[in-house]
Amino acid sequence: MAKILSDQRVVEYSVEFKIKVIDLTERLNVTAVQIAEALGLHPIMVYRWRQEYREGKFVAQPTRRISMTKELGEKPAVTKEISEKEKSELKRLRQELAKLKKENDFLKKWDGYLKAQKQRDSDL
Repeated sequence: MAKILSDQRVVEYSVEFKIKVIDLTERLNVTAVQIAEALGLHPIMVYRWRQEYREGKFVAQPTRRISMTKELGEKPAVTKEISEKEKSELKRLRQELAKLKKENDFLKKWDGYLKAQKQRDSDL
């Protein structure tokens, strides 16, 4: 996404990132200022990137990286139906998780109580 080039915090953004920001400003019904605020950028940068993109200065460079994020417009993965056995297993696991969370909370409270007791005893 961004690369810091010196001690003065000069940041260089990749062409792919710039193109994605430009795409967001064009696809969504929001202003460049709103996009800049959401991404922590200065609005002038977004305006400049859009202008440079229109002038043809940005060319998407081929890359061998695989995107780990879902692109806008992608269809969600097909989900299979869950069988009754899987549903019952999921229900059992959720109940067990809830029980373990309660036990964990109790142990945390008990630990706090013991620490408070130890502190109170050492103050005497």
